[in-house]
Amino acid sequence: MVPLSFAGETFSAAPSGALYWPARRTLLVADLHLEKASWYARLGQLLPPYDSRATLETLTEEVDRTGATSLYCLGDSFHDRFGCDRLPADSRAMLIGLTERLDWTWIVGNHDPGFADHCGGAIVEEALVGGILLRHEARADEARPEMSGHFHPKLRLSVNGKRVARRCFVASDRKLILPAFGALTGGLDVWHPEIIRAIAGEAVALVPAAGRLLRFPIAA
Repeated sequence: MVPLSFAGETFSAAPSGALYWPARRTLLVADLHLEKASWYARLGQLLPPYDSRATLETLTEEVDRTGATSLYCLGDSFHDRFGCDRLPADSRAMLIGLTERLDWTWIVGNHDPGFADHCGGAIVEEALVGGILLRHEARADEARPEMSGHFHPKLRLSVNGKRVARRCFVASDRKLILPAFGALTGGLDVWHPEIIRAIAGEAVALVPAAGRLLRFPIAA
């Protein structure tokens, strides 16, 4: 993890998309999209059914590595409101173990309103923590410091003739958009008009890599 400053606070950013807040021993993640594969399977599109387990294993590693005592999921934690019902027994046990171990908060997203079951933890529409507003989707008119998810930002570049894509954080002076943490999630290019609109100003794409935080300007 590498240091990342936002709203007068120091965080640590991981290539996985997790963000750790040392002063509060809090881990923040966005867009887990648990049970996305099983949702598609019900529509006849078969995908490897291991996405939830892979996501939860990586999340467990981040919790263990940081020593976090609380965790906020910034929306779209399940791919639909019945996602927790479909979790395989081992993945469900893993998730319940985490929600019982941590002070766990689910922030509602557009994919998972009205959780039928949430495997523990508390459910809120948004949260204000240390003066920073946590919600699922950024609001261009929000004047307070704000962290969100929703857009699954990815930085796509051509390097030595090869196209590469990396999860990235998108930051302005008062907004920070987290990348999708889920194993089976796509990504929206950081220069997409919807991200530019949500940021509402000059911003940078931040890519944690090899112990450094690489910065790429994004013009509004």
